[in-house]
Amino acid sequence: MTQRASFVRRLLSNRSFTIGASLVGLVLLLALLAGVIAPFDPLKGNFRARMMAPSLEHWMGTDQFGRDILSRVLHGARISLQIGFMVAIITALAGVLIGASSGYFRRLDGPLMRLMDAFMAFPSIILAIAVSSVLGASVINVIFALAIAATPHTARIVRASVMVVREMEFVEAARALGAGHARILFRHIMANAMAPLMVRITYVFAVAILNEAVLSFIGVGPPPPAPTFGAIIANGRDFIVAAPWITVAPGLAILVSVLGLNLLGDGLRDVLDPRMSVNTR
Repeated sequence: MTQRASFVRRLLSNRSFTIGASLVGLVLLLALLAGVIAPFDPLKGNFRARMMAPSLEHWMGTDQFGRDILSRVLHGARISLQIGFMVAIITALAGVLIGASSGYFRRLDGPLMRLMDAFMAFPSIILAIAVSSVLGASVINVIFALAIAATPHTARIVRASVMVVREMEFVEAARALGAGHARILFRHIMANAMAPLMVRITYVFAVAILNEAVLSFIGVGPPPPAPTFGAIIANGRDFIVAAPWITVAPGLAILVSVLGLNLLGDGLRDVLDPRMSVNTR
């Protein structure tokens, strides 16, 4: 059995990974098919159907404007997942650039890590709120705000991995053979230091979905009428007693999305960590 086939077998035999991948795949599939399976226009109101409880016509009920909650949650999943995915990608690229440079080039370690420490002095959600408030409410600005907040921790994780791998014998051998810095860093070091980053990115994805909901709830997220999870919850907060389904439905969507990503990350950690993989065989 090849090494790749063995890795795939261990992934598929890991319960956390399979359950997490199934939940994430389900949410992703519903988001991609939102335009087809959503029974109503998520932005179109119907005052004759205001505040209707869940029924056969409106499975998750309607809001104060008569908009179908199921349709809004399905389309909101598309926006929230797009934001989470882009935040994860940008954070990974920035974290690798900063963390790898800091861990490999000792002269850059001090200045870069002190800059990251300055960002880490603020709680990530407070930093995201501040950046989003300054840049303005839009999907692009929310993505950059959340990526800026998540990058310092990611860079530190990459730095720690690079500092461990750079002292190994095969790196010294490549250096002795005359390999350049770029080849050593990306071909030898980063190729063997990706496991912690992969686990970290699943966590960033999940936290980005949560933080986007927070930003939308307080009014600095994607502007209306974008039906994000947080915006739907914010619209229903004044009716949480009279019409709890308005906030329960997007809350459950957030729960399923974040739970799936966390289980996916736990499975990856168990398989990629050599100390844990012995117990999963």
